[in-house]
Amino acid sequence: MDRLMWNTPEALKDLLCELVSWQSRSLTEGERTFPDKLEAKLCRLRYFKQHPEQLQLHATGDGRHAVTALYKHDKAVDTIVMISHFDTVNTEEYGHLEELACKPAALTKALMDHRNELPEEALRDLESGDYLFGRGTMDMKTGLALHMSLLEKASVEDWPINLLLVTVPDEEVDSVGMRAVVPQLVMLKEQYGLRYRLFLNSEPTFQAPGDDNYYLYTGSIGKIMPAALLYGQETHVGNPLSGLTANYMATFLTQQMEWNPNFREADLGEETPLPISLRQKDLMTMEYSTQTPYRAQILYNVFLMKRSAQEVMDLFRREAKEAAAECNRKYQAICKRENVDPVGEVQVLGYEELIEYAEKKLGRQQVAEFRKEALGNPAWDDRETSIRIVDKLMLHCQELGPAIVLLYATPYYPPVNSSNHPTVKQMVELLKETARENLELDVHQVHYFNGISDLSYVNYQDENGDWKSFEKNAPVWGDAYTIPFEEMLKLQGPVINIGPYGKDAHKRTERLHMESAFVHLPHLLEAAVRQIMTGSIAVKK
Repeated sequence: MDRLMWNTPEALKDLLCELVSWQSRSLTEGERTFPDKLEAKLCRLRYFKQHPEQLQLHATGDGRHAVTALYKHDKAVDTIVMISHFDTVNTEEYGHLEELACKPAALTKALMDHRNELPEEALRDLESGDYLFGRGTMDMKTGLALHMSLLEKASVEDWPINLLLVTVPDEEVDSVGMRAVVPQLVMLKEQYGLRYRLFLNSEPTFQAPGDDNYYLYTGSIGKIMPAALLYGQETHVGNPLSGLTANYMATFLTQQMEWNPNFREADLGEETPLPISLRQKDLMTMEYSTQTPYRAQILYNVFLMKRSAQEVMDLFRREAKEAAAECNRKYQAICKRENVDPVGEVQVLGYEELIEYAEKKLGRQQVAEFRKEALGNPAWDDRETSIRIVDKLMLHCQELGPAIVLLYATPYYPPVNSSNHPTVKQMVELLKETARENLELDVHQVHYFNGISDLSYVNYQDENGDWKSFEKNAPVWGDAYTIPFEEMLKLQGPVINIGPYGKDAHKRTERLHMESAFVHLPHLLEAAVRQIMTGSIAVKK
């Protein structure tokens, strides 16, 4: 039998430090080259030397790749899909220590000489010697390292189960990697006759400050971004009531939307955070002008537990109509006070309605040209492009104004939850018992992972086709952005997130609790795999 390379705390730490040293910040060259390095690393396993076709890179269409590595037992169909992402956020906040941000051992040592730069809690953790600092240590290359260890052990010990490692780029931005690999998971399922029994992610636990509890998650919260273009009437600042500023209109919509409890969802004793605006600005050029801002954009963040895209758009429309009615009432009162005629009454329409109107007026070819022009602007991301497509159409359909045009910006993460699935319910009890008896650790269940994860793109449920509301109201759909909803429906299986304890993801003080990562998690993850494989109660020390 081969000697295991990644089966001790020391070996796992060394593996993690190596993975972190392959810096892979989102949208950098390091993110593009990481899959090649990982492929070479996995090729060291005898199993993939014998089965190289089961270790694959999958193009995302933009120069990046996802990686899949399948350990297939001859007599097994039950399969656990182990999901992780290898991209990280940027490192500028490390300042003069940025060159060490992806060198965990060196950074942790160097911070001892810069204690005065650390917050009190981070300093205590540093001096305890229990934590490893560095970008990606917590979020989430530890998860990938642990999955690699499981894959190695299963292949060497000939476990009677299938393990499919999936690691992707871009989770920190738009989840391009996971959206691109979903069809590949369907293909692998059919090609090898796999039965997906569990989708296992190992994102780190997310706690409030001062919370030292360890959590596992039996679902992942959803996220959607309702947005609006506000189109008023331009005028000169010297004659302000001859127009209607988009800024004035925006105040009513944002007051209606921010912290609106109508968007709150509750499930299994947990609640979504309230909605809030992520961006609000006019569309004036940078040059100073005495023309009033008559076009503006707003993007809102809405978290989901059960609601579909259709339900959110219906609610968004109702709230926007209330905002428009209040705007019209106050605006008309001002016009009456100043003895001037209003420029019009603010109406609410959806992007789908705007497209239909514009195509009738301008023709489908012209509308397509406007979309192509906006999509070709390299200075705009998908969110800005979405707004600019709507703006271009409204500039050629000004008779619809003043108006609030509703749309969806990207990304969209559907909610997913398996708390009531029999396999997951049994697994939660198993892991609590394993942790308590073998590790003297209390494990607490959370029903929705609140950090957003790629689990949103598996185990998708949609009996009514409500996802089409997103398609119809997302201006960049089909070109810059797609979601493989139909393939997602074929990836049915419960989800769970079991990841390491750490602190301060996306901060300069990001750090990993080493005992959690290199001692506790190997036991818990193996217990989860063995439950599917053999139904055993726990993994003993």
